[in-house]
Amino acid sequence: MLVQEELIPFLTEYGKKHPENKIRISTSFGDIDILLYNDTPLHRANMILLIKEGYFNGTFFHRVANGFVIQGGNSDNKETSIKRNNMGSYLIPSEFKAGHRHSRGAFSAAKYAEQNVSKASSPFEFFIVQSNRGAHHLDNDHTVYGRVIKGMDVVDKIAEQPIGEGEWPLINIPMTVEIIK
Repeated sequence: MLVQEELIPFLTEYGKKHPENKIRISTSFGDIDILLYNDTPLHRANMILLIKEGYFNGTFFHRVANGFVIQGGNSDNKETSIKRNNMGSYLIPSEFKAGHRHSRGAFSAAKYAEQNVSKASSPFEFFIVQSNRGAHHLDNDHTVYGRVIKGMDVVDKIAEQPIGEGEWPLINIPMTVEIIK
């Protein structure tokens, strides 16, 4: 179980031992391949850790804002809550100094707004910018730590799904996530 006080040294060391930086998100709409940036080492290491722990398998794209973003990494399944509890309660420090922007295809960390003046990231949720114009109002507010290198057509298909309350899709869009390199 990770704790905030040990997070930076743990993820730094984990990242050195696990240099992988390409992942695939598989959905019923197709695959989305992501290149994770090496200059956001804490976010990259955390994503690789969660994938190796199987965290994302069975989570959903749970927020669809067509013309803006699709967001994943959560679900209303009890298993997701159990996995989160087992991983620990921690936030990832922002890595804005890398200078990545929220352009179309940016892979960015979601964050909790409540009492989060440091703009630290959720370890479990991410979003992909779908807008052709980007989402530059999010620059230096959320950490961009990767980009889509294949599958923006899949992102667009997911973004077109009908939604209900809270931009939650009317059909569940489960995912599996694996490391491809």
